Amino acid sequence: AAVGGVLVTVKGGDRLLVQREQVQLAQGRFEARGREAGAGGPLMERLVHLEVNGDRHTLAVAPNVTLLTALRDHLGLPGTKRGCDNGDCGSCTVLLDGEPVKSCLVLAVACEGRSVTTIEGLASDGRLHPLQRSFVAHGAVQCGFGSPGMILSAKALVYRTPAPTEADVKRALG
Repeated sequence: AAVGGVLVTVKGGDRLLVQREQVQLAQGRFEARGREAGAGGPLMERLVHLEVNGDRHTLAVAPNVTLLTALRDHLGLPGTKRGCDNGDCGSCTVLLDGEPVKSCLVLAVACEGRSVTTIEGLASDGRLHPLQRSFVAHGAVQCGFGSPGMILSAKALVYRTPAPTEADVKRALG
């Protein structure tokens, strides 16, 4: 947090210091480059406050930006993979308030005040999460592209159902 203002992350990871009064006057809307949105013009960016991997962030995003794009392009978290971009493959899966969602189908503005966990957020003190270690130990990583989504889906399953059946696992991992 910045003294006297709010640090806002915009596409590309640039951070801007915005005075709190400007944020309040904008009522949740922020135009990073001072453009006016008109007919056929650029969309007005909005401030979105969310927690990602335990850290609070304020992002300036257009209303049509997906959570996937916000995580990768605004916050520089490449572990959430861009696959099919239509919700079929699951490589973009993250946990939203503890539940697995396909981040290519969720708008970033819909995540206001919510908590997001990406694959980068599972490791602690430089040590892989037990599920990550298990995937590696059992050769379940394959090419690695879909592994983050599978691991996060498995984490949500084990949290909800501490002793899942084979059917539970198949349903959760699709």
